[in-house]
Parts: sequence; C-alpha cells; structure tokens
Amino acid sequence: MSEPTANTRSFAHLHIHTEYSLLDGACRIDQLMERVKECGQTAIACTDHGVMYGCVQFYKAAKKAGVKPIIGCEVYVATRTRFDKVNKIDGNNHLILLCKNETGYKNLIKMVSAGFVEGFYSKPRVDKQLLEQYHEGLICLSACLAGEIPQAILAGDYERAKATALWYRDLFGAENYYIELQDHGLKEDSTVLPQLIKLSRETGIPMAATNDAHYLRKEDAKMQSILLCIQTGKTIQDADRMEFQTDEFYVKTTDEMYELFSMVPEACANTAKIAERCNFDFEFGHTKIPYYKAPDGMDNQAYFEKLCWDGLERRYGPDVPQANIDRLKYEISVVKTMGYTNYYLIVWDYINFAKSQGIPVGPGRGSGAGSIAAYCVGITDIDPIRYNLIFERFLNPERVSMPDFDVDFCYERRQEVIDYVNRKYGADHVAQIVTFGTMAARNAIRDVGRVMGIPYQQVDVVAKLVPMELKMTLKRALEVSSELKKLYDTDPQVTELIDTALKVEGMPRHASTHAAGVVITPEPTDYYLPLATNDGLPVTQFNMTEIEELGLLKMDFLGLRTLTVIRDAEVAVQKQHPEFSIRDLDYDDPDTYKMLGQGDTEGVFQLESSGMKQVLVGLQPQNLEDVIALISLYRPGPMDSIPTYLRNRHEPDKISYKTPQLAHILDVTNGCIVYQEQVMQIFRELAGFSFGQADNVRRAMSKKKHAVMEAEREHFVHGCTEPGHECPGCVANGISEKVANEIYDEMSSFASYAFNKSHAACYAYVAFQTAYLKSHYPSEFMAALLTSVLDNTDKVIEYTGECARLGIKVLPPDINISGGGFTATANGQIRFGLNAIKNVGRGLIDRVVSERQQRPFSSLYDFCKRLYGAELNRRAVESLIKAGAFDGMGGNRHSLVEAVEGITKSVETDARRNLDGQLDLFSVMSGGESAPSADNYEIRPLPEYTPSELLQQEKEVSGLYLSGHPLDAYREQSARIASHAIKALTGEDAHKLDNSHVRIVCTIVKTRMMTTKSNSMMAFTSVEDLTGTLEVIVFPRVLDLFRDALQDNAVVVIDGRLSVREDEPPKLMAETVTPIDQYGAGRPAGSVSRPAQPQRLYLRLPSRTCPQYDKVINLLEIFDGSMPVILYLQDTKQKLGVPRRLYASGHPLLMQELQRLLGAENVATK
Repeated sequence: MSEPTANTRSFAHLHIHTEYSLLDGACRIDQLMERVKECGQTAIACTDHGVMYGCVQFYKAAKKAGVKPIIGCEVYVATRTRFDKVNKIDGNNHLILLCKNETGYKNLIKMVSAGFVEGFYSKPRVDKQLLEQYHEGLICLSACLAGEIPQAILAGDYERAKATALWYRDLFGAENYYIELQDHGLKEDSTVLPQLIKLSRETGIPMAATNDAHYLRKEDAKMQSILLCIQTGKTIQDADRMEFQTDEFYVKTTDEMYELFSMVPEACANTAKIAERCNFDFEFGHTKIPYYKAPDGMDNQAYFEKLCWDGLERRYGPDVPQANIDRLKYEISVVKTMGYTNYYLIVWDYINFAKSQGIPVGPGRGSGAGSIAAYCVGITDIDPIRYNLIFERFLNPERVSMPDFDVDFCYERRQEVIDYVNRKYGADHVAQIVTFGTMAARNAIRDVGRVMGIPYQQVDVVAKLVPMELKMTLKRALEVSSELKKLYDTDPQVTELIDTALKVEGMPRHASTHAAGVVITPEPTDYYLPLATNDGLPVTQFNMTEIEELGLLKMDFLGLRTLTVIRDAEVAVQKQHPEFSIRDLDYDDPDTYKMLGQGDTEGVFQLESSGMKQVLVGLQPQNLEDVIALISLYRPGPMDSIPTYLRNRHEPDKISYKTPQLAHILDVTNGCIVYQEQVMQIFRELAGFSFGQADNVRRAMSKKKHAVMEAEREHFVHGCTEPGHECPGCVANGISEKVANEIYDEMSSFASYAFNKSHAACYAYVAFQTAYLKSHYPSEFMAALLTSVLDNTDKVIEYTGECARLGIKVLPPDINISGGGFTATANGQIRFGLNAIKNVGRGLIDRVVSERQQRPFSSLYDFCKRLYGAELNRRAVESLIKAGAFDGMGGNRHSLVEAVEGITKSVETDARRNLDGQLDLFSVMSGGESAPSADNYEIRPLPEYTPSELLQQEKEVSGLYLSGHPLDAYREQSARIASHAIKALTGEDAHKLDNSHVRIVCTIVKTRMMTTKSNSMMAFTSVEDLTGTLEVIVFPRVLDLFRDALQDNAVVVIDGRLSVREDEPPKLMAETVTPIDQYGAGRPAGSVSRPAQPQRLYLRLPSRTCPQYDKVINLLEIFDGSMPVILYLQDTKQKLGVPRRLYASGHPLLMQELQRLLGAENVATK
C-alpha cells in the first residue's frame, strides 16, 4: 500500500468521550466541533461509556459545524452473560461500536437498551449473545486497554487474544472489524501495542488508530481529573486517582496521530475510510403518533368529530352560538389536516379513564386550553371563548413543532393513569423521560472547591457572591457582582477556583427521571431510541426536546397536590351538603373575591406568597380575569408592570391607548400587554397577520431572534405581498408609521416576558376553587390542606396557625373519631389525623378505622386486644397515648403509658393460650383464672404529668403542641418584641435577610449539644413560634453565658444573625438567649451562673485500626444518648470527639461491655 503523503493524510477520531460519559468525559460537545476543525478533520464519532445520552445533541452540533457525525457507543461487554451478576467474577470489557446506517443504529439502540434493562451490574452490560443478534450495520473496534483482546495480552495469553479477534471478525464480517491501536505512553501500552500489530499481521484483520479522547486539549487533563474527583468524592491531593496517569487523553491533530503510529500509517488512514462508511442520519420532524383504536370499528376521524359535536351541546346547551360552531369546525379541520386526530383521542382517552375512576384531573395547563375541541371532548375544563383564549397559540398550520397537552392529576393517584397507559399501549411502548442534573454556577464552585481541598467556609463565601437568579452563569456573575470580580482579580486561589468552575459549569452531573414526562410510541420504544433505567424503570436516553424533535409523542403527567386537596375538601363538604359540587362553582362569587382582596390566601393555590398577598390587597380583584392577570404578572420580569396595572385599575381615566384599535384587546388587562395571546391579537387586528404568522413572530420575539424581528417589523408597519404571507400592515389600516413602530417596540421588549394566558387561566381556575372552598367551607378546606402536608411539620405548624387565626380549633386525635388524615367535625372544628402521629404505621391506622366500625373501642385494653398482631407495638401505643388519642377513655396519660407494657403482655398471653387450645369450656364457665373477662386489666392510677411534660410529649409524637401552645400566653409581648416571625426568616424571601440581625420570640423544642474540635461545647437548638420552625446555632462563647435559658418548652427571646445557604434551610446564629419573663427587666447580661457540665465518656484505645475500634463504634450506635464521647488513641496520642450520632447513653450495660472490651482502667466518665 502506498504511504499517504503529508498533505493528503486524513484521519478521524473514532473514540471520543463527551460530557455525557457523566463525570468521565470532558469533550464538551459545543467546543468539540471547533477542535475537530482546528485539527483539520472532517468527521468525528461520539462513543460515550455504555450510553447514548448525547447523540442527538452531538449530531446537531456536528451538522451545524459542517462536520460529519458518526453515532456510536463504547459498550461494556459482560465477561459471561449479561444476566450473570456475581461479585468479583462478573465484570466487563470495553468495545467500540459505530453505526454504518439506519440498521446499525436500530441494532445499537436495542443493545444499549438491553444493557440497562437486562444487563446492568454496576455498569450497563451487553453480551456476546446480543452482539450475535444485533451486529448488522455496525462497525466494531477492539477498544482501549479495557477491551477483551488487550486484557488477554496483558494476562500473557496471546492465543486467547487471537481467538477472540477471529471470533469478532467472523461475527461482524472482515470489512467491519478492526484491531484498535492506542498509545497514551502508559507502560501497558508498550506491552500491548506490538502484540496487537503482530496479531493484525498474522490474521489479516485491519488496524485502526484511535486516541481515547476524554478532553479536548493537552492542557485540559486537569479538568478530567477534577471531574473524576467530583464523581468519586476525592480531592486532587488524594494519591489513588483514577487510571489517567498521563495527559495524552486528548483530541489529537492528524499529524500527531500519524507521528504516533508512524510504523503503521495505514492504521490512521483506515479511520478516514471507516468514517466514509458511516452514514446514519436522524430523522427530525416526522411525527410518529401511536394509533388509537376507536370503539366498534368506528373510523377515528368520525369518532373524534362525534365526541366534539356531542360535547359542544353538553358544554353550551341547545342554542350554541354560531361563532362557537364555526370555531369548532375550523379546529376539527386543522387537527385533521395536521394529522393530530389520534393525538387528541389518546389524551381524551386517558383523561376520560381518570375521570371515570374518580381521579381528580386539572382543568388543563399550557396552551391546550385555547382549543374549543379540547373543551368539548373534556380534555380541558375552561371555556376558551369566555376567556378569549386562542387556538393558534396551541396549534396552527404554520407551527412546525409538536403541540403538547400537559395534564395535572391528583398527586396520590397519578401513577394509576400512567399504569393505564402502560396497559393500553403495552409497557414496552411507554417510557419515562431522562433529565440531567447539571452543575449550575454555585454548585460548580462548591464541587470544584471541594476537589481542590479548599475549606468549605472559604468556598461558601465565593459561592454566595453568585447572585441567586434563574439562568445565572459564572460569566454573568463576574459582570454583575463587583465583590466576586474583586476576589477573582486579587486572590490567586479564587482565580483558579473560578477558572476551573467555568470549565465544568453546565456539564451534566447525573441522569435522573423527569418528574412528569412520558413518551408513548407506535412500535416498542427501543425501536426509536435507546433506554436507560432509573430505579429499575425504563427511561429514555434522549431528553424531552430531543424526543419531540424526533417526532415522538411526549405527554406530561403531572402530580398536583392541590387537586388532591380540592377533592378531599369536596368529599368532606358533601357529607353536610350533598348537593355541593366543585364543577358548579360560581366564578363570580363576591365573598371569594372579598377574601382575596384582604390577602387571606394562606393555602390558596399560587396566591399564598407574601408578595402576592400585597398585590392582591392593592388590586382588590373583582373577577377571574384579574386573577389570571396576577398569576401572569407576579414573576421576575413582568413584575415591573404591576404598579402601572394597579394604577390603571383604580384610575381607568388615566389609561391611554396608542391607537383606538388596541382598546378592546387590552381593556381586560387595564391597558397593559400581559399575555402572548394579546401580542398575537395585535398582529392580527392591527396589521392583518394570520394567527399562525403572528405566533411565529411572537416566538421569534421571545427568543430574541433579531433578524426575524426586523423583517417582520417591516411587514407589521407596511404590510407584505409575499404569496402565502400577505397582510396589509398597520399603515394601510390608518395607523401612522411612528405609532406602529412604537407599538412594535413595546411588544418586542415585552414578548419574552409575556405569559401564556391559557396556562394562567387554568391555574387561576384552580386558585379560585381553593379560595372558594376556603371562603365558604374553611374547616373542610383547612383539614384537606393539613392532610396534604401531613409529613411536613413546618407546613402543619403554619397551617394550624392559620386555623387559629380563622378561629378553627384543631382538636387532639381521638382513637374513636379521628381518620388517617385531618377531618372537619360537624361543628366546624378540625380533628387531628392519626397518620400524622410518629411511630404509628399507616397499616395500623387503616385497621383501627375499619375495626371500630364494628363498635368503638371501650378502653386501652380493648384496643390492644382487638388490634393484636396488626403492626401493633408498644412504641405505637405510647405515641397514640401521648398525642391524646385515648383521653376520652378515662384515666390520665401517665397512668395509661405506664400500663402499656402490662397490657401488651397480658394480650400476648391470651393470644398464646387461645392458640394452645387451653381455653376449655369448663374453665370459662367456672370463671377460672385462665379466662380473663373482656376488660379486666386494672390500670393503676398515677398523678398526671406536668403541663410542660404533656406539651413536650405531644410535640415529640405529633410535631405540634396540641392541647395548647407555650406561646399562647405571650402573643401580645411577642408582637411587641420580635422583629420577624419565623416564617419570614424561612420563606421565599429569606435570602434578602441573609446576614441581617433579627430578634425572634419562640419556644425551644429540642437542643442537641456537640463538642467542637477545640473540645468546647456548642448547641443546635430547634425553635418554633406560631408560624414555623427554625434551627438556631449557639456557639461555645454564647452557650457558656446562656446555657440556663435553653430548657425544652421554655419561651425565650433570641437575638442573632440569620444565615441563608441555598442548599439547606436558613439558620440563626444566636448572640443572646433570654427567657421572656426576664426580657426587658434590665436586660440580663451574662451574669447567669455557670451550670454543671454534662458528663462525658472517655475511652482509651490502642489505635484506629485495632480490632476493638469497630466494636466500640457499634456499641455506641446501639446505646444512643446525649453523652459526648471522647476517644484517646494511644499510637498517635490524639483525642477525637465522636460525631453527634454516636453520643452515648450512660446505660449500665454499655459501661459493662466497654469495660469488658477495653479493660476498666480505659473507660471513664467525668
């Protein structure tokens, strides 16, 4: 073969790891193409480890850059079969597969999917059987050192290497299998390379030279190490870094590759030949909607139209306005010509299923609510005519991308709908959709800082200088935050930190499942795209937008807690008022708007934030249009128009329109442009655009596509004569050029903020339903709301506080009355839900509720006897007693708690006797010892716990003070003294208060002591007031002065500084802690007497590696308590304070065991 000359030499990289080899590849797709062109190459492959996550993005980037994309994957081949999963035996070898054509792609995605779905064992693994079945259309390279052949050579088994190579050649065909040569200067390379060349010469299998490219340029090697450290949790200083011991794993130039393999130039030349033979293209935009089977063999189109016309009459009555009939006809024709009839039917079908099963469904969301056809068949529940919603915002002949109906379902039952779709279309035709967690600006700084070994405090300072805003990037942060820029310019460590963070920012960190997205396909899903698994369930490897671009049908099944709340409240109301139905609400109800105008929106969907309450009070909403507008305006960006909106509302004579034609479009929003639909209407009415054209311009505006916007400005002002796009323009409609340009400017500046009115209308609809319930049926609504947040103590406290404000009493639980959730009583109070009590299983509660339907429980003994065996244990019974569930049975809580052990033992003995059949007739008749009567357990009366103990126990088992709140007596004082309520320090605006001094009045719930590194004590105290809970940190200096004040249940005044970090709840750093009764009485300084230190446990051990060490740790975990433990290691003379979770109880048994293990002289407390 003649040697290629230097100027004709061509080469293509066929072994590339993009950022989608998650945290193990740094060839960022957006920069990769530039590098390929820089290296003078015209094609490039994508071969991520075991996955194809990045293939679509890679393909599009390559096409855009004029580089030929080769789709492939470096698969893991199981050492035995993909089903064998035995530790230390079943590993994997690497193998490169590249798609020659459509068949190859279809086969590759089948294999990659099976690797996850069937072969996953620490990595997604394929096996020889899959390769035999799906090898067609693929080119195979023998991979890097982790390949099967290099591994055989390294093991000294040349014959096995040769046999393996021949097996692969025979399988893939002589022209489709290559021996892959690599040289990264590792010592293994020098062993393997000559043998591979020899093998190729002996067998005639051609060679292909590659470089295992994990990063773009030689100097990026450090970035690869950083990613690996983020992945493994190590720091750069750690010795045992991964296998990249050289910095040769980069995308090399053609010349570098030919130099590296000068002894076998054909290996380099072959790569270009392989690239020529790989010709696979994705097909975008061709829709693949599953076929819906209409009942009774009816034609789909006919069935859809029947549903529409029947629905039209049901929705609008017998005299349907002509305009509505025309609109429906028009929509049906658009849906038909665009081929979306099946789509409507599929969505209708699963919504219909949900409604038939009593699963609450939202009124709609997103632009789909603009369709009258959707409203008629029952996909949406909001009248598009009444609220002026535009169909073309959802679907129009000029729209290229696929529309989508997003549907909200009741949070608890959403899965039932997904299961139905699985059954209907086949589980292998349905998959959830992947989404990637990326390293956003602050996280990138934190991750990189950790890897560089910079102390957390220093990293935190830098990270916090990045503003908390949506879409914030480090580049932008350096422009807007002068402090950050100053640190970056002056502190070399910060410079390195940010420069490195800039490189990893935005890279995907891990794959997870999109909360709502589901894809449904006509053929099985892995016929179109590769699958991965997440928690054992199939997930697509392409993301939401890529799936849409490939023309597949994606649906959003969202779970919305609010729907569950509305349903629970409706069911509760119907017990008293059977005629009530949420479907028949009056959306003009004055009482509801009055309540909104007072800002009483705690618990009302979308309207409960503090800022929203202020706007509601300012606006005094009168109708649903106002609520729709508010939901659209109360967001970053459009917020600026709120003042104008409010002013125009209260002084309508101040509204001026640039031209009279705008009046009827903008009058619903007081003269402001608020919605995307209004932008479309302005184009249509002032300049004569079609709605389709108008929607395309609106999109260009919102994406700031300036070239399109300028061309369209001309059409807007002066019209357009292009066939198919004709429109008269504003000037022809009598609007001056100057005014037309001003209107256009105003629209373009606002278009990126304008909100989709259909979406806002749907949400306003739900918001109104919750507000209506709260206004007319407050106890039923609050009970349903409390049930929905049962597991979130903070929210339970917040909403019980709201109940108190509304004068609704929250009663303690009662074993004979309470349900699992919170329930409203007939006289408007709320009964605490049993499921909210800690340590009590849901299964037990279900049994309680069904058991008492026979007859109520008469005593604690009766209760234990009847529920014996159903998850009933002593802890559960004690928790129920402490919460007050047995208060109605006579006997106080103290006596009942003390009786539990005796009762459970007695019940167990009875049960055993019955089993042994010793309960003979004679002893029953003679009333003998062996047959206790139904309730003969004598409960010994004891004095009741103190009020403070009772409250403490209630708090412990339910998260709430049920029989009263320690702060009740101090409401007035607290309003006078406190600078903030706790809710303000933990709510959505908390970050504005970061670092500021605040004063709270609160009750102490629980205090944990901790030993610092310098061996002094500090405390973590959780406190609460009537609005929420907060963690307070008391450093040693402050603790020494105020330790006495930190008593459980005490009411105190705490002054301190608030600290807000984005990845954890806010905390208060205490400066003074004063009992409320002493507050203001000459403000006590630190004159509090020093209390006795709690005891500590000292243990002396030979070393950290001695056999006793693990046993000691194990014992400390078992005997859990609050006594700090100090370990003294004799070999290093170190004193170590153990973490809080290992604090010990002073139990005699623990001491005995420790002394036995370590010797009495090595265990001490003082």
